[in-house]
Amino acid sequence: MDLLPPFDVPATATATALRLRPWTGADLTELARVFPLPGTPGEWLAAETSGRAAGQRQGFAIRARERGRAPRLVGHLVLKTPAAGPCEVGYWTAAAARGTGVATRALRALTTHLHEETDVPEVRLLHQEDNTASCRVAEKSGYAFSHVLPAFPPAFPRDGHVHVRHLTA
Repeated sequence: MDLLPPFDVPATATATALRLRPWTGADLTELARVFPLPGTPGEWLAAETSGRAAGQRQGFAIRARERGRAPRLVGHLVLKTPAAGPCEVGYWTAAAARGTGVATRALRALTTHLHEETDVPEVRLLHQEDNTASCRVAEKSGYAFSHVLPAFPPAFPRDGHVHVRHLTA
Protein backbone atom coordinates (compact mmCIF):
# COMPACT_ATOMS: atom_id res chain seq x y z
CA MET A 1 0.00 0.00 0.00
CA ASP A 2 1.22 3.49 -0.79
CA LEU A 3 2.05 5.80 2.06
CA LEU A 4 -0.91 7.91 3.08
CA PRO A 5 -0.49 11.68 3.06
CA PRO A 6 -1.33 13.90 6.01
CA PHE A 7 -5.02 14.74 6.08
CA ASP A 8 -7.48 17.00 7.84
CA VAL A 9 -10.71 16.29 9.70
CA PRO A 10 -12.93 19.38 9.52
CA ALA A 11 -14.30 21.06 12.60
CA THR A 12 -17.93 20.46 13.51
CA ALA A 13 -20.35 22.59 15.51
CA THR A 14 -19.10 20.88 18.68
CA ALA A 15 -15.58 19.67 17.86
CA THR A 16 -12.34 21.27 16.76
CA ALA A 17 -10.61 20.51 13.46
CA LEU A 18 -7.99 17.76 13.49
CA ARG A 19 -4.79 17.31 11.48
CA LEU A 20 -3.38 13.80 11.08
CA ARG A 21 0.22 13.67 9.95
CA PRO A 22 3.25 11.40 10.30
CA TRP A 23 5.21 11.75 13.53
CA THR A 24 8.35 13.88 13.59
CA GLY A 25 11.08 14.65 16.09
CA ALA A 26 9.31 17.94 16.82
CA ASP A 27 6.53 15.92 18.50
CA LEU A 28 8.73 14.18 21.08
CA THR A 29 8.60 16.68 23.95
CA GLU A 30 4.83 16.97 23.80
CA LEU A 31 4.49 13.21 23.28
CA ALA A 32 6.42 12.54 26.50
CA ARG A 33 4.02 14.86 28.36
CA VAL A 34 0.72 13.46 27.09
CA PHE A 35 1.22 9.71 26.81
CA PRO A 36 3.32 7.17 28.73
CA LEU A 37 5.37 5.09 26.31
CA PRO A 38 7.52 2.04 26.82
CA GLY A 39 11.13 3.17 26.45
CA THR A 40 11.97 6.69 25.40
CA PRO A 41 10.02 8.85 22.95
CA GLY A 42 13.06 8.76 20.64
CA GLU A 43 13.04 4.95 20.60
CA TRP A 44 9.30 4.96 19.94
CA LEU A 45 9.72 7.42 17.06
CA ALA A 46 12.54 5.32 15.57
CA ALA A 47 10.27 2.26 15.61
CA GLU A 48 7.41 4.24 14.02
CA THR A 49 9.73 5.62 11.34
CA SER A 50 11.26 2.25 10.47
CA GLY A 51 7.81 0.61 10.36
CA ARG A 52 6.63 3.30 7.97
CA ALA A 53 9.73 2.93 5.77
CA ALA A 54 9.21 -0.85 5.66
CA GLY A 55 5.55 -0.44 4.67
CA GLN A 56 4.34 -2.25 7.80
CA ARG A 57 2.65 0.63 9.60
CA GLN A 58 1.64 4.22 9.11
CA GLY A 59 1.34 6.15 12.34
CA PHE A 60 -0.18 9.59 12.58
CA ALA A 61 0.01 12.24 15.25
CA ILE A 62 -3.50 13.60 15.81
CA ARG A 63 -3.35 17.33 16.46
CA ALA A 64 -6.29 19.53 17.43
CA ARG A 65 -6.35 22.76 15.44
CA GLU A 66 -8.14 25.37 17.52
CA ARG A 67 -8.52 28.93 16.29
CA GLY A 68 -5.94 31.24 17.81
CA ARG A 69 -3.89 28.43 19.41
CA ALA A 70 -0.96 26.32 18.34
CA PRO A 71 -2.03 22.80 17.29
CA ARG A 72 -1.88 20.45 20.27
CA LEU A 73 -1.24 16.73 20.38
CA VAL A 74 -4.43 14.84 21.27
CA GLY A 75 -3.68 11.31 20.07
CA HIS A 76 -2.20 8.74 17.76
CA LEU A 77 -3.75 6.68 14.96
CA VAL A 78 -1.96 3.81 13.25
CA LEU A 79 -2.72 1.71 10.20
CA LYS A 80 -0.87 -1.60 10.34
CA THR A 81 -0.33 -3.17 6.93
CA PRO A 82 1.14 -6.65 7.35
CA ALA A 83 2.41 -8.52 4.30
CA ALA A 84 -0.11 -11.28 4.98
CA GLY A 85 -3.49 -10.78 6.52
CA PRO A 86 -5.89 -7.88 6.86
CA CYS A 87 -5.01 -4.32 7.78
CA GLU A 88 -5.51 -3.27 11.38
CA VAL A 89 -6.04 0.10 13.01
CA GLY A 90 -5.14 1.19 16.49
CA TYR A 91 -5.13 4.43 18.40
CA TRP A 92 -4.68 6.14 21.71
CA THR A 93 -5.83 9.51 22.94
CA ALA A 94 -4.29 11.92 25.40
CA ALA A 95 -6.07 11.92 28.77
CA ALA A 96 -7.37 15.46 28.22
CA ALA A 97 -8.94 14.43 24.87
CA ARG A 98 -10.71 11.25 26.02
CA GLY A 99 -14.46 11.34 25.64
CA THR A 100 -14.33 14.20 23.11
CA GLY A 101 -14.78 12.12 19.96
CA VAL A 102 -11.20 12.55 18.74
CA ALA A 103 -10.59 8.82 18.22
CA THR A 104 -13.93 8.28 16.48
CA ARG A 105 -13.50 11.25 14.14
CA ALA A 106 -9.91 10.34 13.25
CA LEU A 107 -10.80 6.67 12.69
CA ARG A 108 -13.79 7.57 10.52
CA ALA A 109 -11.63 9.88 8.39
CA LEU A 110 -8.94 7.25 7.90
CA THR A 111 -11.51 4.56 7.11
CA THR A 112 -13.26 6.81 4.58
CA HIS A 113 -9.92 7.53 2.90
CA LEU A 114 -9.11 3.81 2.73
CA HIS A 115 -12.54 3.06 1.26
CA GLU A 116 -12.41 5.83 -1.35
CA GLU A 117 -8.73 5.83 -2.31
CA THR A 118 -7.41 2.27 -1.89
CA ASP A 119 -8.33 -1.31 -2.66
CA VAL A 120 -8.15 -2.44 0.99
CA PRO A 121 -11.08 -4.87 1.37
CA GLU A 122 -11.41 -4.78 5.17
CA VAL A 123 -9.86 -3.30 8.27
CA ARG A 124 -9.80 -4.74 11.77
CA LEU A 125 -9.72 -3.03 15.14
CA LEU A 126 -8.60 -5.07 18.16
CA HIS A 127 -8.90 -4.03 21.79
CA GLN A 128 -8.92 -5.54 25.24
CA GLU A 129 -12.32 -7.04 26.11
CA ASP A 130 -12.83 -4.76 29.11
CA ASN A 131 -12.16 -1.55 27.13
CA THR A 132 -15.73 -0.33 26.69
CA ALA A 133 -14.59 3.04 25.33
CA SER A 134 -12.82 1.33 22.42
CA CYS A 135 -15.92 -0.78 21.77
CA ARG A 136 -17.91 2.46 21.43
CA VAL A 137 -15.30 4.01 19.11
CA ALA A 138 -15.36 0.89 16.91
CA GLU A 139 -19.16 0.81 16.74
CA LYS A 140 -19.51 4.55 16.07
CA SER A 141 -16.95 4.18 13.26
CA GLY A 142 -18.83 1.35 11.55
CA TYR A 143 -16.62 -1.51 12.78
CA ALA A 144 -18.89 -4.42 13.67
CA PHE A 145 -18.02 -6.79 16.50
CA SER A 146 -16.72 -10.03 14.97
CA HIS A 147 -15.43 -12.28 17.73
CA VAL A 148 -13.53 -12.67 20.99
CA LEU A 149 -9.79 -13.15 20.64
CA PRO A 150 -8.44 -15.40 23.43
CA ALA A 151 -5.79 -14.00 25.73
CA PHE A 152 -2.18 -14.70 24.77
CA PRO A 153 -0.03 -13.96 27.85
CA PRO A 154 2.23 -12.33 28.63
CA ALA A 155 1.87 -9.75 25.83
CA PHE A 156 -1.94 -9.97 25.79
CA PRO A 157 -3.04 -11.09 29.26
CA ARG A 158 -6.79 -10.58 28.70
CA ASP A 159 -9.25 -11.67 26.03
CA GLY A 160 -9.82 -9.15 23.27
CA HIS A 161 -12.51 -8.06 20.87
CA VAL A 162 -12.08 -8.05 17.11
CA HIS A 163 -14.19 -5.52 15.18
CA VAL A 164 -14.25 -5.52 11.38
CA ARG A 165 -15.14 -2.90 8.80
CA HIS A 166 -15.69 -4.23 5.27
CA LEU A 167 -14.76 -1.61 2.68
CA THR A 168 -15.84 -3.36 -0.49
CA ALA A 169 -19.35 -4.21 -1.60
